[in-house]
Amino acid sequence: MLKTVEGIYQNGQIKLVELPQDVSDRTQVLITFLDPGKIDPTKVRQLIEQLETIAGIQQGFEELERGQNRPIGDFMTCLQ
Repeated sequence: MLKTVEGIYQNGQIKLVELPQDVSDRTQVLITFLDPGKIDPTKVRQLIEQLETIAGIQQGFEELERGQNRPIGDFMTCLQ
């Protein structure tokens, strides 16, 4: 599973902007500190959206491998 959540490091603690859903109590995480003078907040948001898209595609492939798929007609109905 790949889930990206924004946060702020303050007073020795990381405070999350939002609480992630479907994450167990002792989930392993990777933390990346961004240089505020060199990071464009819009680009960070775009990167997060790209990572979430990749995670969604990965989940789709995993569901397909497990045989959890639906007929294309179901998808087409949703688009109308």
